[in-house]
Amino acid sequence: MWEVFEVLAWAISALLVGWMVWDAMRVGQAHSENELLSSREGVDDLFGDSNRKRS
Repeated sequence: MWEVFEVLAWAISALLVGWMVWDAMRVGQAHSENELLSSREGVDDLFGDSNRKRS
């Protein structure tokens, strides 16, 4: 019984790795390297414009 779980776990792991590689390639083709390496992208989306003064 444990052998079945072990094979299933390895299969699921392989599928997840394949999905991550496929997604990384897809994202890499859809966005420029400058956009992906920008440290301001997530900050702007999460917290709004940080240069704007709050009233």
